[in-house]
Amino acid sequence: MSAEDLQVSIGLKFKDPTLLELALTHTSYVHERKLSLEKSNERLEFLGDAVLGVCIAEILIHAFPDEPEGALSKRRAALVNQKQLARLAETLKLGEALRLGKGEDKTGGRQKASLLADAFEAVVGALYLDQGLIVVQKYLDRIFAELIPVSKKVETSQDYKTRLQEYYQKKFQKSPRYVLVKESGPDHLKTFEVRIEFAGENIATGSGKSKREAEQDAAKDAFAKIPQTDLSLKKKSKRVKKLKKRLDAQAQDGDRELPKSKGIS
Repeated sequence: MSAEDLQVSIGLKFKDPTLLELALTHTSYVHERKLSLEKSNERLEFLGDAVLGVCIAEILIHAFPDEPEGALSKRRAALVNQKQLARLAETLKLGEALRLGKGEDKTGGRQKASLLADAFEAVVGALYLDQGLIVVQKYLDRIFAELIPVSKKVETSQDYKTRLQEYYQKKFQKSPRYVLVKESGPDHLKTFEVRIEFAGENIATGSGKSKREAEQDAAKDAFAKIPQTDLSLKKKSKRVKKLKKRLDAQAQDGDRELPKSKGIS
C-alpha cells in the first residue's frame, strides 16, 4: 500500500509523510538493513502511548462526568489495550503498510496483534509531532466514537495490569513502575523481560513476545503475591457495605409500613 493510499485509509493527511513512514517501520526491518534503532517506530510508539492515554482520559471525563476515577480507569483499560488497538489498526489497514523484515513478514507479522497495536500508537505519536495535540484529539474522538458508549461492557477481568494499578492506588495512592529489563532472540521471535518496581523494591517479573505481554505477565505475578487476607478483607468490606445498605433500606420500608397510632394521649 502506498503512503497516499494509507493516508486515505486512515483519514489523515500528514504535512511530513516521513513521520508516517517511520511510524510503520518495525525493528525487524531496521535490524535486517543494519540501520540505527532511531529508524524504527519504537520511539514514536512510546510517545503515542502517552498521548493516547491523555486523549482517551479526556474523552471519558467529558463523556461520563459523574463517574469516579475507578470506573473511568476500567473504561480506559477496555479501550486502550492491545486487542482493541489491534482491531482499530486492522480497520485502518495499517498491517498492509507495515515495513517488516523478511523473517517477521513470513511469520505473519502483519496480522500480529502486538505489532498492529504498536503501529497504531506510533501513528498517534507521529500525528502529534506532525500537527499537535488538538488534531490528535479530534482524530481519536472520531475513531473511538462508537466504542466510548459501550466501553463499560468490554471484559477486562484478565487485565492484571489495571487490577494491580487499582489495588496500589487504593492502598498506597501510588502506582507501580514497569521497567524493561532485556529483550532477546531473533527479530521475528523476540522475548521481552519486564520487572515491576515499587518504593525501590522489585516486586515481580514477567516475560512475553511483546512488551505489553511481558507487563501483563509481571502484573499477574505481582497480583498473585498480594496477601490473600488483604484481598479477602477487601471483598468482605464490600459485602458488609452492601448488606448494611440493604438492611437500612428494609428498615426504612418497615417504618413506612407501620400503622399510625390511634387514641394515644
